[in-house]
Amino acid sequence: MIQCQNCGQSNSDTSQFCRFCGTKFLVRQPNAQDNYDYQSPRPYAWKTDEYQTQSEPRPPKMVARTEPLAPPAPLGNQQYGGQPLAYAGPQYLAGNYRCPHCGTQYLPIIERRISTAGWITFSLLLVFTFIFFWIGLLMKENVSICPVCRTKVS
Repeated sequence: MIQCQNCGQSNSDTSQFCRFCGTKFLVRQPNAQDNYDYQSPRPYAWKTDEYQTQSEPRPPKMVARTEPLAPPAPLGNQQYGGQPLAYAGPQYLAGNYRCPHCGTQYLPIIERRISTAGWITFSLLLVFTFIFFWIGLLMKENVSICPVCRTKVS
């Protein structure tokens, strides 16, 4: 314990100021028993290594299998390929289809349009109830259209 020169109170050996009056202690001579290879403890890191002060590499993850996995064998002689997600444009079919208006052999394009019943429902609800007129716009049908002459194909 260190005695303060100003107030005479006892303080710990490691303190530099008096805890009662705040007077700075004189520089003391190091004792032979002082340990100079002391390292400060690591900051509290919640048992993880994200706040470590040392730059130690993380241990590698253990891999159970060293050879790469082989792709699964197809069932029978079937080869499965990816399907297109959207219509890719007109397709030529040799002789299976012919447009009744222009005579082209391209497949028709399928479009979703508001049906005739939907337009009738829209107009009636627009006249009688202004609130629900939009319900007719939800009634749709598939329409086949020739990609060359853009006419409706039945």
